[in-house]
Amino acid sequence: MDRSSQSYREKIIELVEPVVESENMELVDVECLKGQSRWMVRIYIDREGGVTLDNCAMISNEVGDLLDVNETPPGSYSLEISSPGLDRPLARDKDFIRYAGHKVRIHVAEKIEGKKNFRGRLVEFIEKEGEKIVVINVEGKVYNIPLSMIIKASLQYEF
Repeated sequence: MDRSSQSYREKIIELVEPVVESENMELVDVECLKGQSRWMVRIYIDREGGVTLDNCAMISNEVGDLLDVNETPPGSYSLEISSPGLDRPLARDKDFIRYAGHKVRIHVAEKIEGKKNFRGRLVEFIEKEGEKIVVINVEGKVYNIPLSMIIKASLQYEF
């Protein structure tokens, strides 16, 4: 994600989170991607018992107007509102804390001990010497992955 996408993502979170929370839902994640001719804004929401199509439509209407008024992102964009699904993204500190003990998939920017992809059990989320660390157990081997290196993390559905 480039700097402008990250900047707009943060602004969208700031604008949208109060709206989502006012409807007794949780803002799970926001993706803001620049295409050739328009932006793509994906907003993932959840609530106890899951979200319905009506929930997504209602949030879409409220959020679309809010983004238009604030011109964030600038120009034309497509807006998608959906549930996080079974492979829920882990994007915020609170997600890593909440889902300790669950199976996860993590993709990192640079190799750690020769690996860029990890599948295992999330042990804990800690702060060590000012750096946020995701601790994951992969088949008995424990990895300490700096949060700053994680490109994508998600739950791995357990059958």
